[in-house]
Amino acid sequence: MMQPAWAAGSASTQTEVPVGDWPGYGRTLDELHFSPLALIDVNSVARLGLAWSMDLPVGNPVSAPIAVDGILYTSTGYSVVRAIDATNGRLLWTFDPAAAEAAGEKLRMNWGSRGVAWWNGKIYVATADGRLIALNAKTGRPVWSVLTVGKDDGRTVTGAPRIYDGKVVIGHGGADTSPIRGYVTAYDANDGRQLWRFHTVPGNPADGFESDAMEMASKTWRGEWWKHGGGGTAWNSFAYDPDLKTIYIGTGNGSPWNHRIRSEGKGDNLFLCSVVALDAETGKYKWHYQFNPGETWDYNAAMDIHLATLSIAGKPRKVLIEAPKNGFVYVIDRVTGAFISADPIARVTWASGIDPVSGRPIENPEARYDNGSSFELWPSPHGAHTWLPSAYDPAAGLVYIPVMDASYSFSDKGIDSRRWRHPAHIEWAAGVNVARAGGAGSYLLAWDPVKRREAWKVPTPALWNGGVLATGGSLVFQGQSAGKFVAYAAATGKPLWSFDAHVPVLAPPITFTAKGRQYVTVLAGTGGTAGISADDLAMPVDYRTQPRRILTFALGGRARITPPARPAPVVVDAAFLRDMPAMQRGGALFGKRCFSCHGLPGKSGGTAPDLARSEVPPDRDVFEAVVRDGGLAGNGMPRFAELSDAELADIRQFIRAMTDQAAARPGATMP
Repeated sequence: MMQPAWAAGSASTQTEVPVGDWPGYGRTLDELHFSPLALIDVNSVARLGLAWSMDLPVGNPVSAPIAVDGILYTSTGYSVVRAIDATNGRLLWTFDPAAAEAAGEKLRMNWGSRGVAWWNGKIYVATADGRLIALNAKTGRPVWSVLTVGKDDGRTVTGAPRIYDGKVVIGHGGADTSPIRGYVTAYDANDGRQLWRFHTVPGNPADGFESDAMEMASKTWRGEWWKHGGGGTAWNSFAYDPDLKTIYIGTGNGSPWNHRIRSEGKGDNLFLCSVVALDAETGKYKWHYQFNPGETWDYNAAMDIHLATLSIAGKPRKVLIEAPKNGFVYVIDRVTGAFISADPIARVTWASGIDPVSGRPIENPEARYDNGSSFELWPSPHGAHTWLPSAYDPAAGLVYIPVMDASYSFSDKGIDSRRWRHPAHIEWAAGVNVARAGGAGSYLLAWDPVKRREAWKVPTPALWNGGVLATGGSLVFQGQSAGKFVAYAAATGKPLWSFDAHVPVLAPPITFTAKGRQYVTVLAGTGGTAGISADDLAMPVDYRTQPRRILTFALGGRARITPPARPAPVVVDAAFLRDMPAMQRGGALFGKRCFSCHGLPGKSGGTAPDLARSEVPPDRDVFEAVVRDGGLAGNGMPRFAELSDAELADIRQFIRAMTDQAAARPGATMP
């Protein structure tokens, strides 16, 4: 494979990437999720059809592919990379890093890979156990590999690497489940040598501070925050401005979520839930903007950062646009970090608005759920906008955002903030009681960031909707949880074309050219996101029988796909005797250790098997072999060696009770 001319340049900017390629997560490092390709446009899209498809094995398919020189690269399951001839779907090579086997406890809160990157003849992928691996793009053979996190800490990597100026940047996750401190690391893209590391929250002052930025940030924390880790993980979003030599990172929630535990309920806690600008050469701090000072709801800001030039007050201004979880869309000066505007895009109860002078939120005091009170929080911790990408069309001047509209109740009842400690093992540990409350809707929103108003809005089925692609053909592509992949008119939101994938389509699409023909590719199937329940989707999904597919479309395509097999029936345990106290104990254990992957039995969203349809829980010996002994670790089922016989029995009691309930529901045995 010859190196494209643009790869030798200083950066992959919008103008340097050939129009037919999509070499990184957002295509270009301004992270627009936009392609200027226009062979498929509002007039021709009606002739779009399936050119080819590839069935994938069981595992997370919600990932962003890339395409360079007519070769498509994907990372699915636990970072299994495939190179595919983009014109016909012929598999060229496969690389399996055996990440599930290597991850150990980290596997408990890792759902695979969100994408890969291409640079200078290499493919870059990160793994659940924290490795960053460079592969030869022609052969799939490893060139180098580095461990970016501690082998036995709670950090895990799901994000797509970003590459600029010969550097590859990666962060990590894990703040929901472990006492960890976030950081971002840059490596030499040629040999994997570490170049710089920026911590996103300060550590123990007794150990000294790595930088002036960390000393400054420490003044916004209280108590012994470092014993809880702090959090601030940069697990998803990065953008790069080659003119300013600045990289922008979006940071996550605190560890734990509860501000009173983490920091005695005091201080802004920098740099949680922020966008932070760093010198791209050295990793040194330039400026920050914090969306949620003293964050306490999992309103992390690891959503896409779009770089654009907008006319503000009649003058061009370099800005970044981000819609984090908290329900607002923001415009920030990317040179200085100055606040420009913020507007709600969904129902918001935690704040009445954003102060136009200070840029700080005008909070509802009740939102901090203190003294055992309960507060209905809109948006939910899933966010008004989750990690599934938004897109910005510079010609239309619109940002297209997949919005979710739902709420959770928050309470600290029964939680002693002074004595709370992280569990000894990796498990969900937010330091707050949360439960579903109201709403379960969604929509695709076109937002004008200059006029600060909605251009159009299209309802989408159920809570989860897919990542977005905008094109020079005046089209917006998005998948739906009802199984449809849809093309909309970018100016009006009018649906112009759709394809029935028979399974939810949540992954972000891309478009590219190969041999002069424009293609659109998206991966179909669920998985890859924590806490998806059947209630959140518009169609039933079974982990075992749902097809996971790469779908590639072109004008005149005539390929066909087969619908999925019917889900297995609910497995009812005839010997089951309900024990209410055991069921309640088991439900608490299940919520901390199992829910984020499996959902409730009978309500799995497809990230892991629906335990109501599994023959494992009724058999005690098999259940113990799988859950405690790690018998299916290679398939992505973590080992929970610390569980006692009594705890295993309680979890089985809860699963079997929920299975009985699922069997009693109309249609539960055969959706």
